[in-house]
Amino acid sequence: MATEPTAANSPLVQTSPTEWARVRPINKAAVAEDRAAESAKVEEEEILHASMKAGSVAQIVVAAIAVVGLIYLLKVVLVTVLTAMLLAFALEPIVHQLGRIRIPRPVGALFAVVLLIAVAAGLSHFFYSRAVEFATELPKYSSKIRGTISGLRAQTNKIEESTKSVIASPKLNNRPVPVEIQESPGLSHIISAGSGTLGDLLLAISFVPFLVYFMLTWKDHVHANTVHLFPKEHRLVAHRTVARISEMIRSFITGNLIIGLANAVISGVVFWRLGIPYFYFLGAISGFVSLIPYLGVVLALLPPLAAGIGILDKTGVLTVFVTVIGLHVVTTNVIFPKVVGKRLQLNPLAVTLALLFWAWIWGAMGLILAVPLVGMTKIICDYIDSLRGFGAWLGD
Repeated sequence: MATEPTAANSPLVQTSPTEWARVRPINKAAVAEDRAAESAKVEEEEILHASMKAGSVAQIVVAAIAVVGLIYLLKVVLVTVLTAMLLAFALEPIVHQLGRIRIPRPVGALFAVVLLIAVAAGLSHFFYSRAVEFATELPKYSSKIRGTISGLRAQTNKIEESTKSVIASPKLNNRPVPVEIQESPGLSHIISAGSGTLGDLLLAISFVPFLVYFMLTWKDHVHANTVHLFPKEHRLVAHRTVARISEMIRSFITGNLIIGLANAVISGVVFWRLGIPYFYFLGAISGFVSLIPYLGVVLALLPPLAAGIGILDKTGVLTVFVTVIGLHVVTTNVIFPKVVGKRLQLNPLAVTLALLFWAWIWGAMGLILAVPLVGMTKIICDYIDSLRGFGAWLGD
């Protein structure tokens, strides 16, 4: 019959102090080994996570570079599509009003496109005629222009001579000046050099009316099927995003058109009072160019100042500066926020960076499309949880 272990025959009691002293170091060494193994395992996991994070960051950087390169390579296509999209949004109210009187949407879209072509042709003919007349009458002001330029050149030569007398060594004055003769490019060379760009531009312009027509005709179809590209749980958010983008672009175009016309009228009246030739032509250019954020004020000053050489005195030049800069400041900071409202709230730093980036990628068209593009980006970021921080950074 088995006996139960007692305190007398227990192994713990039977172990001598010498044997217990031998067991304790062994247990400490095992615990130390286990801890070292655990710390090594944790360190390996941290290294693995760090390498995975670095790999994901590298993939994001490579993807961003690839996207930027693709945007640059597809410049003509993307600019054409986005321009057609803006024109379609601008013409949508006309098609909608025609649809309310039971005119089919394809017929209304055709009427809107034909009206767009007629207005574009009329404005092109008008501005081209004014530009030709201005270039024809430019020799009449050549003496005044030469006098102004000669005065500036004389002052520049004086500054240059005084600078040479202070900086240059007397021994360097007798050295011969190297002269390089370059053949001026002929007209045929200039035409052949720019024929590729001109051909691409004409090809893109020829596609715009067709794209506008199909965008207007298939608007409902495209809108519905764009929403259905997303899963069911995200379709409501996608619908709100597309609707908000459409509203923003429509208000942006309408606001710019109204403000541009007001600027053109005010600038034209001021230029007429100052005696600047072709004030209506230059007023329209200056008024609409002034709508470009930040850079527009510089571009808007060039046409009246160039046409007023030899005509404007110091008071006239000051009046041009006050008029153009005042209109730009008032329209950008007071009128434009009220017309566009809360649909386009962007901070100045985001707008400036967008203008710099898109002007670098797409040139002059990038300056025109930069603001609506960054506005669309902000709206999309506002509806995506992981990008709301970036959307808040873009906001005002």
